[in-house]
Amino acid sequence: MLETSARLLRLLSLLQAHREWSGADLADRLGVTPRTVRRDVDRLRELGYPVNASPGTGGGYQLGAGAELPPLLLDDEEAVAVAVGLRTAAGNGVEGMGETSVRALAKLEQVLPNRLRRRVSALNSFTVPMLRGPRGSMADPGVLTEVANACRDSERLRFAYRDHEDSVTRRAVEPHRLVCTERRWYLVAWDLDRADWRTFRVDRITPTPPHGPRFTPRTPPAEDLAAYVSRGVSTRAYATSAVIRLHVSAEEAAQDVSPSTGVLEAVDEHSCLLRTGAASLDVMAIHLALLGFDFEVIEPAELTGHLRALRDRLSRALG
Repeated sequence: MLETSARLLRLLSLLQAHREWSGADLADRLGVTPRTVRRDVDRLRELGYPVNASPGTGGGYQLGAGAELPPLLLDDEEAVAVAVGLRTAAGNGVEGMGETSVRALAKLEQVLPNRLRRRVSALNSFTVPMLRGPRGSMADPGVLTEVANACRDSERLRFAYRDHEDSVTRRAVEPHRLVCTERRWYLVAWDLDRADWRTFRVDRITPTPPHGPRFTPRTPPAEDLAAYVSRGVSTRAYATSAVIRLHVSAEEAAQDVSPSTGVLEAVDEHSCLLRTGAASLDVMAIHLALLGFDFEVIEPAELTGHLRALRDRLSRALG
């Protein structure tokens, strides 16, 4: 039985390595008869692997695409290449790939042998990517996978957290989800000491294992966690907030207003509301002027005075 299972794995590896094999070539590689190859192909089909066979002297066996994704067999070099590629996609915020890459990387690293894990770690430790985000804002892929595993396993997470003033606190949380926006990653979690939901920037997290124990997941703070995090990092985190009506559609505004800048809400096909925050009303006035859209202030009313002051300052500069 062990010999048959090992041969099936070897056969699957051969089928994944090349587009098409003749029955004679497979039999020669495996050291069996063509009849045994046919039986093994039938076993692979029973396991869900779509192995296509074409008759005739020019025919052969080919691994096709199936309705479901069966397990892949990777040799050492392929496994290292996939792991490094996933880490690169996760760390550099490839559009539409970041969160998916972290999930796949967490699954792959769970089954990587120690020898390959060390090779992947060495490659990432001694490789400097040219494409980088804001200084100090890149999340470490190792931390991302550790946090992703804790979310997946519903396991309490302990870490040191550095806030925007560089103060470090110890946190114990029940992690719920990772949210990726632009090149930053955020963890939405229930803070056990504060008995409330909190959002943490992953690049400011330093895990302090051991983690655990397991917990029963709570109802999340919002159905749309991406919007929840966007409101937190663009509005609630600042001393002042504002509601602005932009005289463009929400689709057009979204091309220049990122989720970390503000939350957009469509009003009609020609206008939308922007909810945003800033350190002060003066900064808010400059921020709005740089958007490049016509707008009007809904709230706060005091912002209008700061916009007039900015207008007068610019007029004086123009002489």
